[in-house]
Amino acid sequence: MSHQPSDGLCSVCNQHTSKWCSRCRRAWYCSEDHMHKVCMIVHSTALSESPIHCHPAEPSMITISPQAELECISVGAVLFPVDGDRPKIITVECRPPQQPSRTRVCPTPMLQTYFDNPPNNMVLTQGLNKIYLRYPLQFFFSTTALSDASPENRAISKITGDTTLKQPFYGNVVALKYDGTRCSGYMSIHKNEVDSVSVPLSVYLLSLE
Repeated sequence: MSHQPSDGLCSVCNQHTSKWCSRCRRAWYCSEDHMHKVCMIVHSTALSESPIHCHPAEPSMITISPQAELECISVGAVLFPVDGDRPKIITVECRPPQQPSRTRVCPTPMLQTYFDNPPNNMVLTQGLNKIYLRYPLQFFFSTTALSDASPENRAISKITGDTTLKQPFYGNVVALKYDGTRCSGYMSIHKNEVDSVSVPLSVYLLSLE
């Protein structure tokens, strides 16, 4: 088994459990008895597009501790405040994936403080002169801020020279930096990197004119 931040429902009795099968990584069990009781049936039918015939001796389970379930990571991000003239560094908590996965899945940024509704997002991979960024940037923004009568984002207006933008942002905008081209995690943005985040966004917005 690999690390899981939350529990699931046992495939036999439907009870909450923090144990899951290390073979198929899709089935949850509350006990070894329940796992061995149905593993041959469950793995060969409902839980796999191509049948996986697990034998009772092959799968294993590990209980995830409550501390591990609550573990989040904190990263530095850039906030372009709707009511401020300059972007600033903030700390964002990122929650690990909640479902088993054979590949790395990017954590979920907890951004409720800055948005009334779940934000949309876009990823920028290029900066000035279309040179690829070493670390892609992900920008989160509201799609309902305009209809909610939020004003145009002042911090972004400043970095684009108060140019009238074809696609202006309304409400807050938050930027995070990926830790690699596979976009499977985040790394902190530091105070001296604010300009390196602002420039690609400015270039992108001005290119839409």
